[in-house]
Amino acid sequence: MNTLQTEIEQRLAHTEPEIEVLLAEVLGGRSLRVFIDHPDGVNLAMCERVTTLLNDMRERYSLEVSSPGSERPLTKPAHFRRFVGRKARVRTRHARPVGDHAGARDSEPRAVRSFTGELVGASEDEVTLAADGGVIAIPYSEIRRSNLIEE
Repeated sequence: MNTLQTEIEQRLAHTEPEIEVLLAEVLGGRSLRVFIDHPDGVNLAMCERVTTLLNDMRERYSLEVSSPGSERPLTKPAHFRRFVGRKARVRTRHARPVGDHAGARDSEPRAVRSFTGELVGASEDEVTLAADGGVIAIPYSEIRRSNLIEE
C-alpha cells in the first residue's frame, strides 16, 4: 500500500470510519483516483463528502472519488479472502514463470506478469490463483495491481 493511500485512510478514519479506501492511485502525475466502499454501498453523497474531506489535495491533483464498480480493486489480504471463489486478474511487479508454452517438449517455461483465474486461497502473505497455467501462489509484495473480473 502506498503512503498516499495510508494518509487518506487515516484522514477518513476520524470523520468517516465506516468508509474503506480500497485504492488511491496517482495517474499521470496529476490525477488522484480514490476508490471507496461502505457496508451499505457507495452513493453520490458519500463520494461528495470524501471529496470535501480531501479538498486540500486538489491543489496538487485533479481528484476523482468513486465506488469500486464490478471490477473492484483488491489491495489487502482481507479483500482477497472476502472474494475467494471469484475470478480475478493479478498483475505482478516482475514476470513469473508458468508451465510450458503450447505443450512443446523441452521448452523453457514462459514468464508472464498477468494472471487471470479463480481466487482459491488468501493467507496473510500470499494469494493463490487457479489460472490457465495451473495453481500459482503470488506473494502480496509481488502484486502490482489486482482486481475482480466480472463473470
